[in-house]
Amino acid sequence: MLNFKLSSVKFNAAVLLGATLMFSSCGGNNEEGAGGDLSGSIQIDGSSTVYPVTEAVAEEYRAEAPDVKVTVGVSGTGGGFKKFTRGEIDIVDASRPIKDSEASVAQENGISYVELPVAYDGLTVVVNPENDWVKDITIDELKKIWEPAAQGKITRWNQIRPEWPNQEIHLYGPGVESGTYDYFTEAVVGESGASRGDYTASEDDNVLVQGVSTDVNALGFFGYAYYDENKDKLKVVPVDDLKDDNGKGAITPTLETVKDGSYAPLSRPLFIYVSSKATQSPATVDFVNFYLDSAAELSQEVGYIPMPAEMYKEQKEKFKQFAEGTAKKQ
Repeated sequence: MLNFKLSSVKFNAAVLLGATLMFSSCGGNNEEGAGGDLSGSIQIDGSSTVYPVTEAVAEEYRAEAPDVKVTVGVSGTGGGFKKFTRGEIDIVDASRPIKDSEASVAQENGISYVELPVAYDGLTVVVNPENDWVKDITIDELKKIWEPAAQGKITRWNQIRPEWPNQEIHLYGPGVESGTYDYFTEAVVGESGASRGDYTASEDDNVLVQGVSTDVNALGFFGYAYYDENKDKLKVVPVDDLKDDNGKGAITPTLETVKDGSYAPLSRPLFIYVSSKATQSPATVDFVNFYLDSAAELSQEVGYIPMPAEMYKEQKEKFKQFAEGTAKKQ
């Protein structure tokens, strides 16, 4: 069984090595049964990285339960948790675990929640397709580019490698509300939220795709699904984690390398969080069960990596116990 620490932003991708992942193919075959007689609304917001999975699930669910209005927003993981912990939304998409400060706000507002991992992702470093000098990059070089001390100082490609051109680097990345930003900065710089500020930031990954695809001197990063969807506009950069026990050099993120743990340290789990208040709605409970039944198939369709079937079963049982426990307190 996969063994990653859900309470920490660090994801130990190495535990995936050698694992045989049996992917569930039960999308749309909800054990609980998506009821056509259900009605109501479900408000979801948060991570732009998790958005493609959640929107795909929501689209399928709308066909199963047409009288349930499911809306999915994108305000970044941090922005989503702000709304979630204030009780403004039912479910938050998150590309990192909840922070202690966010959990404290939820507690103050009387909101308990359950954390449900739904898929895996590999953060992907990209450049413009016309960039013919960057064949790979190391974690140390990424740190040199992105750490706070680089601001105003590391501005040209040849400062990273002398053989690269004496041209400006134009950086694109998620904004500070993004869980992808938090994870990248911790994995690369060594401290969550620590980075230079002189880069083009956006919570909308499509804006980052557009920026890199039209700028030969651009370098950016975001979730694998956005690269996978725009392969014709972007060039992926293999990453070398410089670990002696790796022995494989620079690794390109793919479904296989994220799955087997060799694409490190930029592999991570993706989550949804469901609030205790939301479980009072039969439609929301039904939707979450439908999500967990569909996530394996739909996450792979949109470019992410499904969890083993057994883990989805475990998440369904965890959610069932949470919903039943919440109901007893009402």
